[in-house]
Amino acid sequence: MDPNRKTVAIVGGGLVGALQASFLAKRGFKVELFEAREDIRTAEIVKGRSINLALSVRGRTALKHVGVEEKVVREGVRMDARRIHNPDGSLYSVQYGSNEQYLLSIDRRKLNETLLDVAEQNGVVTHFLHRLTRCDFDKGEIAFEGPDGKTVDVKVDLICGCDGAFSSVRRQLMRSVRMNFSQMYIPHGYMELTIPPKDGEFAMDINFLHIWPRDEFMMIALPNNDKTFTCTLFMPFENFEQMKTEEDTMNYFRKYFIDSIPLIGEDDIKKTVVGSSPFPLITVKCSPYHTGSNAVIMGDAAHAMVPFYGQGMNCGFEDCIVFDEIMEKFNNDLTKVLPEYSRIRNPDAEAMCDLALYNYIEMRSKVNSRWFLFRKKVDNILHWLMPNTFIPLYTMVTFSRIRYHTVINKWHAQDKLVNGALITVMGASLVGMVYMASKKAGLHMNGHFSWNKVAELFHQWY
Repeated sequence: MDPNRKTVAIVGGGLVGALQASFLAKRGFKVELFEAREDIRTAEIVKGRSINLALSVRGRTALKHVGVEEKVVREGVRMDARRIHNPDGSLYSVQYGSNEQYLLSIDRRKLNETLLDVAEQNGVVTHFLHRLTRCDFDKGEIAFEGPDGKTVDVKVDLICGCDGAFSSVRRQLMRSVRMNFSQMYIPHGYMELTIPPKDGEFAMDINFLHIWPRDEFMMIALPNNDKTFTCTLFMPFENFEQMKTEEDTMNYFRKYFIDSIPLIGEDDIKKTVVGSSPFPLITVKCSPYHTGSNAVIMGDAAHAMVPFYGQGMNCGFEDCIVFDEIMEKFNNDLTKVLPEYSRIRNPDAEAMCDLALYNYIEMRSKVNSRWFLFRKKVDNILHWLMPNTFIPLYTMVTFSRIRYHTVINKWHAQDKLVNGALITVMGASLVGMVYMASKKAGLHMNGHFSWNKVAELFHQWY
């Protein structure tokens, strides 16, 4: 064994931790991964979030780096568009982009298992049921409580915290660095239901992300390989309080989600909604992401976001790419890599947290707006005419690797330009229509426009 080989402790064996372990192992680091929970691959029941994942370009690019993109894509279900369910049960679709632009519905557990397998194949040593108890960042020392209750001390060159929104590494980091930190619980929670197969097949059209938008709340459904759909109901906690009894619950579903009742089943709706509590949703922002040259946080530990843009996993996976690109630039010199990573990644991650909150408004409300649907068509036409100049917001976020903070700046500039042009065109058209109508209605007297005549007609009409 090379005595000069640098060592890394990855804290957190979730999606980002398992992927980052492979990235660093492929760079020649000696990597050990420590996870507080049991091995997800052998657990009968997995605790934690189960919201389905929507894999897009940023995430796929990261998976390609470690050689598993094709495998994961094969196991996913393609979603080409949003399928909107109106309160009366009618349907319409909103395309994401071109025919080549689509999302993949991915099973969280299966992906996590795949990434752990790949990490071990790359030489990563994994430890489960190891709970972090102490970090000494100056010395590069880290301590865990093992499954037998005994303390396990580890000394490494780099501590990498990928342990989620309630990160223990981040909490320890805040004691040793002047970290700006904020967290916000949004007033909405979520609850999951399942649409089972019908006669052995999918109960709804398969290649869509189904949405029931209801202005202040919504329900979505993503397809699974086993021909079920995972439904997630997002709404204010006070709305969940209105469904305390089975009768209240069914009245609520009949009013807002009438077409979902035969799909989910009345008994399952009652059992799930009345018998469980909604989970909270949180946004976390902090800066910097590192201390010195021996500790860094990534993924939700650095930037937890609400799930409405489907970018939580994709953003976390892109963290691994960005970190790897900076490692390449500075030849693995951690004294330069870590501060540069904080400087480069923080504005993008915070921008994505903001975009995720915005997209909830779009998904639950704006998709019902005629103006929104009109603008979508205009944006797609402009993108078709000028593919390298005009890029719709969703395309930039989901189907490119344009930096997130650049996406926001470009979006605002494009929006201002297009809205201004549309208002000008519509204003000119309105003036022309008024002029033509006025001639027809005799509003011109002696060649001059007569406002008195307009007033007379106004009083007649109203």
